[in-house]
Amino acid sequence: MKYRKRLLSTAPMMDWTDRHCRVFHRQITRHTWMYTEMVTTGALVYGDVERHLRYDEVEHPIALQLGGSEPADLAKSAKLGEQWGYDEINLNCGCPSERVQKGAFGACLMNEPQLVADCVKAMRDAVSIDVTVKHRIGIDYNEDYGFVRDFIGTIADAGCRTFIVHARNAVLKGLSPKENREIPPLRYHVAYELKKEFPELEIIINGGIKTNDEIESHLRHVDGVMIGREAYHNPWLMAEWDARFYGDGTSAPGSREQVLEAMIPYIREQLERYGPLGMRLNSITRHMLGLMAGLPGARGFRQLLSDSRRLAEGNPELLLEAAGRLRKAA
Repeated sequence: MKYRKRLLSTAPMMDWTDRHCRVFHRQITRHTWMYTEMVTTGALVYGDVERHLRYDEVEHPIALQLGGSEPADLAKSAKLGEQWGYDEINLNCGCPSERVQKGAFGACLMNEPQLVADCVKAMRDAVSIDVTVKHRIGIDYNEDYGFVRDFIGTIADAGCRTFIVHARNAVLKGLSPKENREIPPLRYHVAYELKKEFPELEIIINGGIKTNDEIESHLRHVDGVMIGREAYHNPWLMAEWDARFYGDGTSAPGSREQVLEAMIPYIREQLERYGPLGMRLNSITRHMLGLMAGLPGARGFRQLLSDSRRLAEGNPELLLEAAGRLRKAA
């Protein structure tokens, strides 16, 4: 199926953007592209493919993000992603964690643009869906624009047409992944300059963007905007996206409580399918704690959805009870 262009997307985030999170977000925005957590090629070539790739059909459009640096393994993994019905394969060239570096992939791949090009070509030869790259704008403290320009140019020569640009450097030694999201300065102008230099490419900007007005401002310079932690911690931010950015005023939820109601059938189905040993209510509700952010009673909402005793009961009606606390507070 041909989906609308990637004006907006939610970022791949380890331990956060799992399939339950994506189904929840899909109740708020219909057209936004969703990205999986990074899945390593080893997990797919040697591991449990079904566990890593299963998702709900409602999640489309959905992209599978891969982590790896061996062209053959990436090609196999991309093919599996296509067979499972993913709409895009994304290569991680932006994660700065030492664990990822030990696997010789993530942000350290920016130092090997020809290898990345070989990986992209291998994946493009294996699949008919889009192959995209997510990367930083520099490594360590090198702020030379030519570094990221040449990186993109080399990968584009291998056929990649879409680049998701996290507008910070990745410091490979001395900073934690959390510090890498906060300490290196944001330099949005680099992404803007890349779009000017490569007008034929799709350039999507990422990093530190928190409001819909900021999104609108960035879209004057680039093709799309990817939102990470703000979408997770304040998911109602996305309620405006379909109407404001995609021109579809029919798909937005009427209220936050309607979002909770829409999740109950999904939760029931998951609990019935996998049972109490394979699925816990908290596996889904943990992604929903920020839904009421900024409203009176939001703290009580979060407290109830974090109550281990009540969660152990496995009753999805707990969502509506939590929403009732907000109505009382209002």
